Amino acid sequence: MNLLAFDTSTEAMSIAVAHGDAPVLELRGKGGAQASATLIPQAMDLLAQAGLALAELDAIVFGAGPGSFTGLRTACSVAQGLALGAGVPVLPVETLMAVAEEARRLVGATEVLALLDARMDEVYAAHYRHDGVLWRRQGEIALEAPEAVQVPPGCWVAGNAFAAYRTRLPMDSAQAVITVPRASALLRLAPALLAAGQGRAADQALPLYVRDKVAQTTAERDAIRAAATAAAAQDRMTP
Repeated sequence: MNLLAFDTSTEAMSIAVAHGDAPVLELRGKGGAQASATLIPQAMDLLAQAGLALAELDAIVFGAGPGSFTGLRTACSVAQGLALGAGVPVLPVETLMAVAEEARRLVGATEVLALLDARMDEVYAAHYRHDGVLWRRQGEIALEAPEAVQVPPGCWVAGNAFAAYRTRLPMDSAQAVITVPRASALLRLAPALLAAGQGRAADQALPLYVRDKVAQTTAERDAIRAAATAAAAQDRMTP
């Protein structure tokens, strides 16, 4: 499949392109507010390296959340803008599922409790089990204090929450994998998810929020406007 994938849900931005049987092209950079300025040009550069036009993509895959509000809004705006202009579907993927997939790649884990630092003294947590084809989430995504995390017996724990909360997480003897959502993990997840009917129209490129937030900061509004404007400009330049 021809796929463009990106994740800007954490402080690390990740972009990757799959082009048929060719090796995956991937790059990483700084996330957060900087992603709104660098995501589109770097994604287009990877597509150019792969010899792909946007219209040749089978889908645009993005980390939908949970994660940084600014990062998620940037990813959704860019995915929506590029997909609308190119006439291709989008595939929103849970960032915690991408963490579980990275744990599977790194250590062969098939049952994972994925944890991401949610800031504000909390973590995002979700339990996944791989059935040989797809990751299946066991229950809801939780937002909770590190001390409230419950690790299922025999489950690997993966994510980026250890640096901030390692002494507060009730890990006991659980084995841990330090990782973040990566675009290459999104690419590995995409074929099965698309086959399962998870692709969406471009206007359904929506974020997955777990923590409520009623207002955007000025920086967030500026980041969203910049991402949407850049995506629209790129669409106009694309043949």
